[in-house]
Amino acid sequence: MSATTVTVYNTNKEKVTEVALDDKVFGCEVKPHLLHEVVKMQLANRRSGTASTKTRSYVRGGGRKPWRQKGTGRAGFGSIRNPVWTGGGVVFGPHPRDFSYRVNKKVKKAALRSALSVKLKEEQMLIVDSFQLPEIKTKALVAVLDLMGVDNACIIDASNNTLEKSARNLPFVKVLRPEGLNVYDILKYDTLVITQSCLETISGALTA
Repeated sequence: MSATTVTVYNTNKEKVTEVALDDKVFGCEVKPHLLHEVVKMQLANRRSGTASTKTRSYVRGGGRKPWRQKGTGRAGFGSIRNPVWTGGGVVFGPHPRDFSYRVNKKVKKAALRSALSVKLKEEQMLIVDSFQLPEIKTKALVAVLDLMGVDNACIIDASNNTLEKSARNLPFVKVLRPEGLNVYDILKYDTLVITQSCLETISGALTA
């Protein structure tokens, strides 16, 4: 198994040790078309699909002909809910629908490997030994990120309630557990921060 050795830092951006990353996960060939397909699927699945309009048959009123068909000099109309009238029905308007769809599991895994490989190749991945905060405090998390030289990040850590709650009010920081790792968030944030304990979980899931 080929591997790439990277530095592991602490939250003060001090070198702690080194770790080998499996090239099958973090150093594979990047396939942009898979990244596009999976991100498109994720965004589609997030659409609410609740937009709704009324056709002429659902608009209230218009039960009688507004004027007789002939002899008035005006165009004939059968209902004031005709789509060409103000307040009339909508033609071909949106109706509630489900935009979600799925892609093959192998495609999702391949896209995740590509996204991780992009981050490592572009030096936008940071491995830390742990991400412990003394208390649930947004200011404390911002201070740690400043020390690490990070201001826009997706942090991958396993079940860290203090970190998750501290990041809730930061629009430029997102905390995910390894099982929630996804292509969209990897690519959306400038830096991908992964705790060392999550590396084995991620590698195991993407090589299985």
